[in-house]
This record gives sequence, structure tokens and C-alpha cells, in this order.
Amino acid sequence: MSEVVITPKREKGEPQLPAKGLFLVNPSEAALIGKYAKEAGWQRHFLFHSNLYVNDDSFFVAGPAIGAPMAVMTLEKLIALGAQEIISLGWCGSLSPDLKVGDILLPTEIVSEEGTSRHYPVEGPIQPDSGLLKALRDHLVNFDGSVCQGRCWTTDAPYRELREKVNQYQSEGVLGVDMETSALSNLAVFRSVKLASVLLVSDEVWRDPWQPMFSRKAFKQKSRKLFEILIELCQQLKTED
Repeated sequence: MSEVVITPKREKGEPQLPAKGLFLVNPSEAALIGKYAKEAGWQRHFLFHSNLYVNDDSFFVAGPAIGAPMAVMTLEKLIALGAQEIISLGWCGSLSPDLKVGDILLPTEIVSEEGTSRHYPVEGPIQPDSGLLKALRDHLVNFDGSVCQGRCWTTDAPYRELREKVNQYQSEGVLGVDMETSALSNLAVFRSVKLASVLLVSDEVWRDPWQPMFSRKAFKQKSRKLFEILIELCQQLKTED
């Protein structure tokens, strides 16, 4: 087995993280951390070009880290600091008319078209942790919108989502497309940690022309509500230990 040059590790002065945490991929949700952290008295720590807050010894919240390479680099560090059970929150485009903006996709299988995963070779299909996935399903009954499970396509190139490729994946039952899920899921399996992803539908790629709605007030309200629900879930997961 080849020797790696750089090994992620906890450096002197860096925090020892609680095992459980929430990883926010997008800047929009990550921007919410500051307010909650101030009100709750969470401690802030350095994390690359991202944010890291720790709620005592209960759970951590980190982000943003958009795109597969940065998301994996950030999660590698979080794992080195002690993260073991991670819920990632991101956005996806819908490939199905049944999946509307503001709905939630819980990926159960991921089609990878990003380059980071190939550096973390694992055997078998890449799937979320079943326990975290169930916890998400159970807790998201409080969410105002459709929550479904299914296949997701991850790409490095959102400006190269060709119409014929969208149609092909749609015909194969793939429900959404994002930029991080396959890489994060692959890394979790490689590092033997638990991870499950939540994707909020931000745009409808199946439509022609494409329909982006992530700047609308209604979407931002759902994004905020989902963030709050996942914070509650992190608190509940700790309580159930």
C-alpha cells in the first residue's frame, strides 16, 4: 500500500470535537451559524476558509465548504478532530417533476461524476449510514414539504449538466444533482465514520428552461427552518447516547 505524504491530524491547540455534528455545505446555511452560536454561547474555532462552532461537548456545526474537493478537505479535518457521526446539509437540483423546490431528498445511492472520490477507493456501493438516515427520516416529519429518498448524481461541473445527461439520469430514476454528496459519502466509508446527507431542492433542472428559485424568500425560509430542525436533531442524538 502506498504511503500518503500528508495525514490529516489534530494539531496542538486544536479542539477535540464531539462525535456528532452538522456539516453545512452552502454559505447560505453556514451564515446562520453565527447568530445561533452567539445566542447559545457556542465556542468558535479556526477551520480553513470555513467556520467551526462547538456546543460544549454535545455537538459541532461546521461550514461552508462548497464543491467536492473543499468539502472533503474540510471533512477530513473534522474527522481528525474527532467527528464520527456527521449529518451534511446541502442543496440539489431536481431531476424529477415529483420533487419540487423546497422539498427534501435523502440520498440512498449516489452516482459519482466528481474527481475526488477516486482518491478514496472503497468496495461496494456508497450508501449513507442506516441509523443516521432513519433518524433523519423520523425527525423530518416536522418539515413543511415533501421528504423522499432516492438516487442522487454528484458532479464537479454544474455548467456542464447537459440536457441529454439530465434526461438519461431522469430515465434511470435519479432524483437530484449536487456537487458534494458522493465525495463526502465515499470519504465517510473510507474513514469508517457515519454520515448521511440532507439535500434541499433549490432548482428544477428537469424543466426546460432551467428554473432556479434559491433566491426567493419562500426558499430561504425553508432553508432556515431545515437548519433549525437539524440543530434540534443534533441535540436529540446527543441526548439519546
